[in-house]
Amino acid sequence: MEKYELTDIDRKLIAIALECLNQNFDDHVYNHTVGCAILCKNGNIYKGVNCDGIHGSCAEFITMGIAISAGEREFDTIVAVHDKHLNNVIPPCGNCRQMLYEYCPDIKVIVNDENGNLIKVTARELLPFAYIPVIC
Repeated sequence: MEKYELTDIDRKLIAIALECLNQNFDDHVYNHTVGCAILCKNGNIYKGVNCDGIHGSCAEFITMGIAISAGEREFDTIVAVHDKHLNNVIPPCGNCRQMLYEYCPDIKVIVNDENGNLIKVTARELLPFAYIPVIC
């Protein structure tokens, strides 16, 4: 697995995601407890929070949808955060890993490694043996 070191823009991405979460945090209902930021290849950054409910949506899905709705199609890096997690970073859940794999398998995802250090890996590497949709 290739691991990429964090850059200053990656640290900025984490700060933007935390700021978005802090502005929208809902500790009592748990509707908005994860923030996310995505960096596009053109340098644009989009942010979002999760929307929970009976069929909630993760912050990564919301943020990707915001970016796509703005016309973005090429993505560089994504991060999900919560201020009580190690280094404030949360790894994507299985559904988010699949979504990232389908939309942009080579996007870099900021996660904690086995030693608690922040690194980046590709979505492809986070989801070995991924389901690949068949186009008929």
